[in-house]
Amino acid sequence: MRKLEEKRELLYVIRTLDVLMSSGVGLEAALHTIGKGGYGIISEDFSSLMKRLRKGNSGGLDKELKSLTKKAESAGYKRLLNTLYTNVTQNTDLVETLKKQGTRMEEERSEEVEKYIQELGGVPETLLSIGMIGPIILSIVGLVPQLMSGDLGSFMSLPDPAVISTVVNIGLILTLVGMALVGLKAHTKDPGL
Repeated sequence: MRKLEEKRELLYVIRTLDVLMSSGVGLEAALHTIGKGGYGIISEDFSSLMKRLRKGNSGGLDKELKSLTKKAESAGYKRLLNTLYTNVTQNTDLVETLKKQGTRMEEERSEEVEKYIQELGGVPETLLSIGMIGPIILSIVGLVPQLMSGDLGSFMSLPDPAVISTVVNIGLILTLVGMALVGLKAHTKDPGL
C-alpha cells in the first residue's frame, strides 16, 4: 500500500521541489513545504524528518535522508531521496536533476497508462459477450421444453421443467459472477496513477 501511495504522489513532489528550488527556496524550506502539503505518505515522511531536525536529536539532514531511503518502497521515491542525499553531501545541481527525474517519471507514468489501456482493450467486448450471449443461450435452454412439446416430445425424453429452471438460474448467476470477475481483473490492473 505504501508503495502505491509513494508512486501516486511522487511526480507532484518532484515538480513542487523543482519549482520551489528554481525560485530560490533552500532544500530544507522546500522539504518543510512538502511536509505541510497534501502529498500523502511523502508529506508525512518529510514532516517527521523536519520535526526530528528541529528537535536536534538527529544526525543532520544527510543522515535523516539516508534513513528515509531505507523506509521508502518505490524505486522512484528511493531515487529522489538518493538525489537529495547526494545534493546535501556533494552539493550537486539539484534543480537540473529534479527536472530530469520529473521528465522520467512522466514518461514512466505515460507508459504505465498506455499499457493499462491496452490490457483493458478486450474487457468491454468480453463483458458484452458474457452479458449478452450467456442470457440468450440460457433463455433458449429454458424454452426447450416448450418447443419440444407435442410430436417432438415423443421422440426425446425431456428433463423435468424444474431441473431446466434450476440450470437456467444457476447459469444466470454464473454469468453475473463471470462479469464481476472480469471487472475485478480490470480493476486490479489499475496502475493507481
